[in-house]
Amino acid sequence: MKKILFALFIITAVSTGANAQLKDLVGKGKEMLSGGSLSNADIGKALKEALNNGVTREVTKLTAEDGFYKNEAVKILLPPELQKVDKKLRQMGMSSLADEGIKVLNRAAEDAVKEATPIFVDAITKMTITDAKKILMGADNSATSYLQKTTTTPLYGKFSPVVKTSLDKVGADAVWEKIISKYNSLPLVTKVNPDLTDYVTNKALDGVFKMITVEEKNIRTNLSSRTSDLLKKAFALQDKK
Repeated sequence: MKKILFALFIITAVSTGANAQLKDLVGKGKEMLSGGSLSNADIGKALKEALNNGVTREVTKLTAEDGFYKNEAVKILLPPELQKVDKKLRQMGMSSLADEGIKVLNRAAEDAVKEATPIFVDAITKMTITDAKKILMGADNSATSYLQKTTTTPLYGKFSPVVKTSLDKVGADAVWEKIISKYNSLPLVTKVNPDLTDYVTNKALDGVFKMITVEEKNIRTNLSSRTSDLLKKAFALQDKK
């Protein structure tokens, strides 16, 4: 009888331990699915922190002198319509004028991007918790895509007048008026009259989003870019996806 009671005791103990282990595993699974010890609000806060930091870094780089002009990834080159102008000027020994024409376009972009930060901050602030979770667990460019979708129109509206003013301020209007005038006066050429403001505005937008894509990849893959406990915990979730 004692042997039977002892056996029952062992079975009960083992069963209890197994149930405890099972509950522990289920609990950990639920914890992982729900974001560990992070609430949805924490995840949203972490993503907004990361985006604010990243956007600020990249915008600051682009607004510095030569932020566009000496960055081969975003440097604004001439539109196809003006490439033949550039080629002709260089053939005629006016390379310095052609170089100056490219430089002033990039200077205008550097000026315009200074308007970007408040618009990005507003878009990030308005991001919902659902948006944040989708971005965190989404593709490597999910944040950039979100910002493109929500900020392109207001950014263009802000950039365009600044580009126009900047082109005048840095002497681009005068430079390009001289360049185009010289080109159009040449015999047997098709006259050109490009909309430089629209062109530079769109190229400035392209440059901003290209650099934000680079920064997003850095945030997602570079552990040292996770500078707070909240960022470490949140991006640890995307590491497991």
